[in-house]
Parts: sequence; C-alpha cells; structure tokens
Amino acid sequence: MIKYETLPCINGAVNSDKIIPIVFGFLLGLQFKVRFHKLRPLIMRDKRLVHLMVIGSLLIGVICGTAVHPSSCLASSYPEGKSGWNLAKEIVQRIKEPRFPNRNFNVCQFGAVGDGKTDCTRGFAEAIMECYRAGGGRVVVPPGTYVCGPIHLRSGVNLHLERSAIIVFTTNVAAYLPVVFSRFEGVEVMNYSPLVYARGQSNIALTGKGILDARDFAKVVHPWAREARVDIERLAQMAADGVPVEQRVFGQGHKLRQNFFQPMNCINVLVEGVTFLGSPMWTLNPIYCTNVIIRGVTVITEGPNTDGCNPDSCYDILIEDCWFSNGDDCIAIKSGRDHDGRRVNVPSQNVVIRRCRFANGHGGVALGSETAGGIANVFVEDCYFESPDLRMALRWKTNPARGGYITNVYFRNCHVKCARFGIHMTMRYAASGAKEGDHMPIVSDAYIENCRFETLLERPVFIEGHSERGKISRVVIRDCKFGVAPKPGLITKCYCCPNNWV
Repeated sequence: MIKYETLPCINGAVNSDKIIPIVFGFLLGLQFKVRFHKLRPLIMRDKRLVHLMVIGSLLIGVICGTAVHPSSCLASSYPEGKSGWNLAKEIVQRIKEPRFPNRNFNVCQFGAVGDGKTDCTRGFAEAIMECYRAGGGRVVVPPGTYVCGPIHLRSGVNLHLERSAIIVFTTNVAAYLPVVFSRFEGVEVMNYSPLVYARGQSNIALTGKGILDARDFAKVVHPWAREARVDIERLAQMAADGVPVEQRVFGQGHKLRQNFFQPMNCINVLVEGVTFLGSPMWTLNPIYCTNVIIRGVTVITEGPNTDGCNPDSCYDILIEDCWFSNGDDCIAIKSGRDHDGRRVNVPSQNVVIRRCRFANGHGGVALGSETAGGIANVFVEDCYFESPDLRMALRWKTNPARGGYITNVYFRNCHVKCARFGIHMTMRYAASGAKEGDHMPIVSDAYIENCRFETLLERPVFIEGHSERGKISRVVIRDCKFGVAPKPGLITKCYCCPNNWV
C-alpha cells in the first residue's frame, strides 16, 4: 500500500509558478520607468516619485504573477479539514423533509387498474389533482402493475407506491406530448415530458417500496442516441444565437430523449425508498431546485447516458443510503452547459452524499461536465464503490467550452473495492460537444482524505489540467491507501504538485 499527499497552495503565499512572472513584471516596471526620458530629471529630483515607481514596478510584478493562474485569486471559501466539514453539517441540518397532511387518495378510486394492461394515466392525474385541491396528502398506489403515461406532480402531493406496486411507463412516445419546459444536457428546451415531472411546485414526494419501470420505454428511445446529433447541434446553435426558450421546440419528429424524474424550479423535494428500473436518459434530475432529499433509492439502468442522479443547478441537496448501477455516471453534479448555462448562470451548491453504494458506471461520483454555472461545496463520505465495471470512482470533468468552476469538493472515509481509476480529474473532457473555447474553467480546492483504493485496473490517480493558461490547483490527497495498479499515477498541468508525486 502507498500513501500519497499533495500540498495545497496557501492563500497569500507565493509559489514557484509566480516567482518568475513577478521578477519579470518588476523588470518590466523598471523599463517603464527608464523609458520616460523627459520625466527622468523630475523623477530623480523627487525621491517620492522614485519610491512610487518602485512600488508600481512591484505591483506590476504581482499582477503578472497572479494573472498566470486566475484561480489563485479565488480563495477557498471553506478551507480544508474540519472547517470544511462543518459546512456539511450545517447543510444537512437545514435540509428538511416536506410534510404532508394525513389524507390518502387511492389511485384505484379514480379509475386506475393494476392489471398490467389498462392505461392508468388519467386515473393517476385525477388522483393527484384531487389531492392537490384538498390541500395535499398521499396519493397511494396499491399492489399491482399499472401502465401509465407521464405523471405530473403537484404541490403538497406525496405519490406513495406500496410494496409490490409497479408503475410501467407506456412505450407510446406520443403519450409524452405536449412538450414541456425542460433541460437537455444542460440546455433549456421545450421537449417531451419526463416520465415523472413537476414545475414550480413545493412539497412534493415520491416514496414507498414500489418500482417505477421504464425498461420497455427505454428500449424504444435508446436508439435515438445514435440519431440525435442533428437535433443536439441545432439546439446548441439556437442557444448560442439567443433564441428564446419557448421557440426551441423539439418533441415530435425529433430525437431528444427526456429524463425519468425531473422536478424543475421546485422547493422541498423528497424521493425515498422506491426503485427505478431503466431510464430513457438521466434518471433523477432535479433542476433549479432547493432543499432536495434523495434517500434509500435503488437506481438500475443500462444504455447510453443513463446516469443515476444528476442534480443540475440546485441548492442544498442530500443524497444518502442509495444504491446505483448505471449505464453512465452514477451521480453527476451539473450546472448548465456552454452558452445556455452561462446565460442562466445558476450553480449547483451545497451537496452532501453519504452512505451510498456504487456498482457499474462511468463515474461513481462525478462533477461535470456541464459546469457553466459552477459547482461548489460538495461533500462525499462513507461511500462504497464495488464493481470492476466502474471506470472512475471519483471524477471531475470539464473543458474551456463548458466554463464555470468546480471548487470546494471534499471526500472522506470512502472505500473503493474496484475501479479503473481511483481519482480522475480532467480539464480536457472531450466525450461530446465542443471541446475548446474561450471560457477556461477553474478547478480547485479538492480534499480527499482517509480513503481506500484497493483494486485499480488502470491508474490510481489521473489529474490533467488544460494548458499553461488553465491548471488545476489546490488538490490535497491525505491518508489514502492505494493498491497496485498497472500504470503509475499521472499528474500534468497542475499547480503545487511536488515532483515525482507518484
């Protein structure tokens, strides 16, 4: 076993990367002084001006040194160690479960039939509306198999699936019309309704021991992943051109897949106990939400882009005691993409992830690649990563087209039984969309401590900045144990990484 540690940049200290630019700037300032021949006699007669010129030279040097790396100006809001984790406690303490009146509305009393054949879309909708009009409560789904189209939640409604209750989502694509306001991979759009959707609601929940099954529907729309390039590029261009969202209409005749559960602009959201099987694309995708709890859920998906959980431009999120096995990242924190993400400019902030288990997936806990609005204050602890089909246990990904920032990320007490990479960070993410641009992201302030990485199938650590103008800074890996890997760790384009770190 090997223990590694990187050293952080101490705010206010000058590291070796800044010394040369500062000296250069000082000399540049002196040249600036000398070249003004007409002012030289006046300057030499007045010692105060000499002092001002020297001070100005030093200021030019400091500015040059700081300009080498913009994140050197971005002090860590919450420093490493206990003070950072104190923020996690504060986040958890202020996240509260939504409360619901003690009233039940059985979907079968509104026409739903759990025979696996009857279309129950209307029965579910009427039960939810009646519950909402009554001031809230539980919409109960008793044991049985219910075929259903999209479900739209309302304020004060807890959709509760009893044990052995199964909702099977229809394979009829037209059932998910009319289009609704959504986000596709971080870009706002009018698209097919998600399977479970809410917009602008408060105190909503999806609870119980039942199953939401989208496996058959996923088989219908997964081929769209290979056919959607024209639509994806068209949507990106519309966003870049500033086309109003209400005019970005896709849906019928297009190939943009919707997500499974997508509350938008909602406050006080709870998802607890249920199982999600299959997904057209991202599975749990709260957008612009505040105070979200995802607890004790199981998410099993296969296929392209079938992430497990994607909080997108959200604030105060708690994800705990969940189990993920997915066709893409298990958990990926996001905040909008490229031009549209910068227009909206809403970060994902204050996310606590604890006691979760991760099996198959591209990344266990990922940050990005949609980072335009920024990602900050993410805390991950007591998680277990267990599959040889997991590519990267801890993952950061962004590039200069995405922009934004990823900062103040904390991992501790995690156990990686098996993965290809233990820690993977890149500012050159190139899997989809534009790869270069003028919006260099900031990636800084990552603290990883007391984690075990056992079987690593490729590298223990891969940390890759972008270039001299975009480096990763302030990464601390402390008291971590790494098993043997076929390749050594690789670190490039980073600040304050000691030579021969791995």
